[in-house]
Amino acid sequence: MEFQYKPTRLLVLYASQTGNALDAAERVGREAERGGCPSVEVFSMDAFDASCLPGERLVIFVVSTTGQGDNPDAMKIFWKFLLQRNLGHQWLENLHYAVFGLGDSGYQKFNFAAKKLDRRLLDLGAKPIIGRGLGDDQHPSGYEGALDPWLLSLWNTISKFDSTILPRIPDIFDLSRRTLDHAKYQITYHSSHESQTVVPSFEDLNDTEKIVEKARTMSPLGQHGYGDNKPHCFLRMVTNECLTKDAPDRDVRHLEFEFASTGMEYQVGDVLEILPSQNPKAVDAFIKRCKLDPDCYIIVYSKSTNKESVESHLKPSANSIKLRTFVDLTMDVASASPRRYFFEVMSFYATADHEKERLHYFASPEGRDDLYQYNQKERRTVLEVLEDFSSVQMPFEWLVQLVPPLKTRAFSISSSPLAHPNQVHITVSVVSWTTPYKRKRHGLCSTWLAGLHPPDSREIYIPAWIHHGSLPPPPPSLPLVLIGPGTGCAPFRAFVEQRVIQNQTGPTAPIIFFFGCRSRETDFLYESFWLSQAQNSGVLSAETGGGFFVAFSRDQPRKIYVQHKMKEESNRIWSLLSSGAAVYLAGSSMKMPADVTSVLEEIVAEQSGASEESAARWLKMQERAGKFHIESWS
Repeated sequence: MEFQYKPTRLLVLYASQTGNALDAAERVGREAERGGCPSVEVFSMDAFDASCLPGERLVIFVVSTTGQGDNPDAMKIFWKFLLQRNLGHQWLENLHYAVFGLGDSGYQKFNFAAKKLDRRLLDLGAKPIIGRGLGDDQHPSGYEGALDPWLLSLWNTISKFDSTILPRIPDIFDLSRRTLDHAKYQITYHSSHESQTVVPSFEDLNDTEKIVEKARTMSPLGQHGYGDNKPHCFLRMVTNECLTKDAPDRDVRHLEFEFASTGMEYQVGDVLEILPSQNPKAVDAFIKRCKLDPDCYIIVYSKSTNKESVESHLKPSANSIKLRTFVDLTMDVASASPRRYFFEVMSFYATADHEKERLHYFASPEGRDDLYQYNQKERRTVLEVLEDFSSVQMPFEWLVQLVPPLKTRAFSISSSPLAHPNQVHITVSVVSWTTPYKRKRHGLCSTWLAGLHPPDSREIYIPAWIHHGSLPPPPPSLPLVLIGPGTGCAPFRAFVEQRVIQNQTGPTAPIIFFFGCRSRETDFLYESFWLSQAQNSGVLSAETGGGFFVAFSRDQPRKIYVQHKMKEESNRIWSLLSSGAAVYLAGSSMKMPADVTSVLEEIVAEQSGASEESAARWLKMQERAGKFHIESWS
């Protein structure tokens, strides 16, 4: 193929898992257009033919990191192509590029996907126009805390690199020159008597499945191809048990679900994603505030859809969906905070001067920190923001584009399918916190699940998806060192249950498990289960070569954590590691994974007589060999 250079084109390629990188990439595109760039194109990485990269002169990459340093699903084809060995060190010698990553420094492999991409582009001969930017969810302003200065540097550098790409760079930063962009989505409306859609009944499983799939497919994330729009299964809750006792600040639930239909399979180590239900009062309040007709039927489609598809949408059809149902299933109106662009668009619709002025300030770089204090730090919701700016009346097209999408919530599965056929269990910490202004906040999904009470809730069908997690199912012959403080014990309940069943039909390798909680009396999660397996030849008993070690951090003056218990059992841990055991670690993403990894390095060094550097390298080798797995969450 002969490549044709496009000297004035700016290409933006993004890889997003939940939509944040898409949001950042679209901002890059908007600002380039304001700067007069003659041609700006924004593509998902896997929608772009990677073999055409040598024909580009300047590409901006915006990449999220997901899981434990993994590439987003939307980057996997693109990345696989870049890793081909036949691509030489000069393959991209004519390409200039910049990389911005979105990540969370609470995770050990912070922005790993962006760093890997940057290194590979360099290896292929591409030239960075500026250093990579690394957005951090832990920053007081989120990823925009790094994106703002990075973009400022990017535009100034590009203007010096080639002024034809950005002939009007001052327009990017001059708020007074900004005009309202066009909404990316169009909506056709049909009255209820026009629509051929049957009024849905959420008590009917088939109806529910069709409605959820239709709404999710029509949503912006669905139209951009994120995730499966069709749920893998529907669940009915059969057990809701509180595992904590006399702990007013801690509520952990053991939840059991039945599959509403047969044939659903999963493995230990898998992850269950649940689409939460929103508070009906909040949905109704949002619709009323926005002066929408909840009973009309709508079709939502991207303006980039081809003409024939658009024309087919202009007629009432079975593809339409009730507006209220669409909002309820796709738009997070009462738990997620809007992004900064939401405030910028609002400023064009504000009719009160003082509100317009404040919104302009919030949308400016100078107002970023104050916006963070008002918005993200308080976790102000879309509904609250709209109520605070009462003169704003935004068209529904803009709301569909800018209201944060209603996302699924992921939970480690805490049951073995061998022990509980046709059921799946999860361990859920009910999230609540107090904002700086002393407002009580509650996690959307965990609070909703905790409020479902079987048998009354048995006829509520819960949309769910099952995916492989970061903890692959171990074979019965593999010795295991499990470390799971707090709700990190959830996947290991499944591992132990599975090993119990496997032990009935043949020999199994030993398991030692390190668990940690605050107090024996308040949050010793699954106490009777662990203790039953730690005695009478259970799979965690000393008789079978196993062990169960628990750290109660607050039951004595000096705090004791799982790391301390691990140090006490250094000989046993090293004995298992020497015999080929795998280490599995699950729990909070903050300090715990790094602290536990550090202790493992100390144990390996002390027991083997190697240096700490050698021990660290050995653990890295174990990870590459599939013998060290981490699953963490914030």
